[in-house]
This record gives sequence, structure tokens and C-alpha cells, in this order.
Amino acid sequence: MPAPAARPARAHLRLLQDLTEAIGVSGAEGPVRAIVRKQVEPHADSVKVDALGNLLVTRRGAGRARLRVMVSAHTDEVGMMVVSVSSEGLLKFEKVGSIDDRQLLGKPVWVGADRLPGFIGAKPIHLMSDDETEQTVKVESMSIDIGSGSKTAAEAKVKPGDRATFATRFRRMGPSVMAKALDNRLGVATLIELVQNPPDGIELLAAFTVQEEVGLRGARVAAFSLDPQAALVLDCTPANDLPTWDGEENIAYNTRLGSGPAIYAADGRTLAHPGLLEHFIHTAESEGLPYQIRQPGGGATDAGVIHVARAGIPSLSLSTPARYPHSAAGIASLADWRDTVRLAHAALSSLTERTLRRS
Repeated sequence: MPAPAARPARAHLRLLQDLTEAIGVSGAEGPVRAIVRKQVEPHADSVKVDALGNLLVTRRGAGRARLRVMVSAHTDEVGMMVVSVSSEGLLKFEKVGSIDDRQLLGKPVWVGADRLPGFIGAKPIHLMSDDETEQTVKVESMSIDIGSGSKTAAEAKVKPGDRATFATRFRRMGPSVMAKALDNRLGVATLIELVQNPPDGIELLAAFTVQEEVGLRGARVAAFSLDPQAALVLDCTPANDLPTWDGEENIAYNTRLGSGPAIYAADGRTLAHPGLLEHFIHTAESEGLPYQIRQPGGGATDAGVIHVARAGIPSLSLSTPARYPHSAAGIASLADWRDTVRLAHAALSSLTERTLRRS
């Protein structure tokens, strides 16, 4: 199979736009799943949706027996869930997934399947006391205003349980893109390309998983069902690479934008399989692809539950860096994304059982 293109074609960018602008808050990933299914079904040997909503796709290799490799990318995004409607028609909500309360106030949102426009209101600064300007408003004190004017009018459009997400449009910004939900629609777009242009040498078990942002739930079920010999998790990881406020060197950056795909040695839930870690580093160097080692520390990917499924599954995570994840908009380098696709394809194409052996 030919290697993926180094630069994004118009079709790649259009797909990423469609994925990021879709509403797919955890537990309600249907719109994203529909986009993915349309893209992969013509290329798949089998496609099914399991009880949790994972889209599981098999692309079998021809000829000799091949390694069965699960490649996972979560389809869900952080967001909000409507819990009640006030007498004034304002929507009370809770967060779904990890969002800093400070990221919410003053943001336009889309609510429900009909993408109703709304706004997370804030008290005007003209009316705030000095003490109030120093405080962080908690989510419990916030509401989404959809301009309904009354409880009856609002309830005709919205019901408890409806999801909401940031109303952010995809934008190309020179060598970068800005969008909501780059975590993890970048990984989803990468996995779609692997299904369409599969790596040689493996049987690809593509898992477009659900509910990662609320506890890696979909991946746990998918790993048990697929029972692979190895797993690669495609995700999006924070690039905390901006200058520090005091001018000191930033040495706790996690990853850096423009430095290539991030290979994980460790995170808060997983220690990478040493054979896979060495293989991906060797592949990047032999192919002349940029890469970086994600700084070990907190956070987690679907690998956190995959690697301990069944009798244990050798696992590794590979991420495209992005600034400002879990907020209204992130920024990612197109070159980092394309190099993630190329590294995943090349490393999976040369994967062997020897890579997975423990000494």
C-alpha cells in the first residue's frame, strides 16, 4: 500500500472539519459515528456497532497469517448535559468530562440534536463587585441561554439529558488548524485513513470508541471483544509549550507543537510496551519522520484499559499534539497530524511478533 501523503489533501481537511464540527459529547457520539461509518464501510471486511456504541471495523490482510492489531481512537468529546430548565427558560447543566469552569463563561454553544444556538451567560462586569471579579464562577451558578423567554418555550425544544458543546467552527490558520474537539477527532481522522489505506502485514481491527472522556469505557469493551495481539491508541495530547509567565525556561511542556507526533513512554494509566516503544522510535528515525517522546506524567488514553484486558495486550499510544484541549478551541499543526498518519502506517506495516516478545 502507498504511504499516506505528507500534506493534507482538500478531502482530508474537509473530513477533519466535518468531524470537529459534529456534536459527539460522551454517550451521544452518534453524529460522529455516522460520519466515520460512511467513510470506512466501503473499505471494510466487517463493520458493527456494539452495545456501548463502539464502531468496530475489520480490514483483513491477504495471504499469510498476520498479527491482529487493534488500533483505537475515541470519538467522544467533552461537553455539557442539560439537567433542568428554570422558570425563565434558562438551561441548567453539568459538565461531561473534564472541563475547567473558567473555560465556560461567555461561550456560545450548540444544544441538542438540532444544534440550537445558545450562550453561557455571565454577569456583566459593570455590575460586579470587586470581590466578584476575583472569584471563579462555578458551573453550578451558570446557565445556558437559548433565548426562549419561558420554561414552556424552552422545554418545547430541549429536554434533560440533551448534550451541548462549544459552537466553534473549523478554521485553517496557515500551517495550523483551529477547531473544537481536536481531542480526539485528529485521532479519528487518522484511523479512518488507516482503514482506507491499510498497513501491510497486519489484520487491522479499528475501534472507534465511545465514552473515553468519562473513564475509558468504550475501549474496555472493545478490547475484550476484539481480543487483539497488540494495540495502538491514536489520540490528541496537550502541547503546553507556551512561554512561562516569569520568563523561566518551560521544561514541563508535555509536548511541543511542530515537533512531530508524540510517542508515549508512560502516562497516568499505562507504561508503554518496551518492544512497541522501541519499534515506533526506530521506524520514525529510519523513515526520517520527526517525533517526540511525550513527557511521562498524568493523563491517560484508551491504552489504560486495553493493556490490562484479557490476559494482557501489548499497547502503545501515539498522539498528535494540540494546544488548549478541553476548551472551546484547540490549535494543532497540520504537519504533526500528517506525520502521525505516516508514522502509524509505517510502524504498523513493519510490525512482527518478535516486536511483542518480552525478554
